[in-house]
Amino acid sequence: MTTQTKKSSAGLLALFGVILLVQGFGSAITEAGWDTSFGVSAVLREAGAPAWVDLVVGAVGCALLAAAARARSLRDAP
Repeated sequence: MTTQTKKSSAGLLALFGVILLVQGFGSAITEAGWDTSFGVSAVLREAGAPAWVDLVVGAVGCALLAAAARARSLRDAP
């Protein structure tokens, strides 16, 4: 039961990491290319956050993906 919980939590970390990665860096790219933003970054922009927040959201996504990869490698270790 504990292994299943660890497996699903690592999967959720990876899922949230991918979502934030796409939301952050994707929004920064669309803002630079087409002068529009989307998702979490668009909500933050409307709330008055500066443009560099998009990159922070993307970096948090990268950190979550790294944490998920580390959790998976520790789980799979002998």
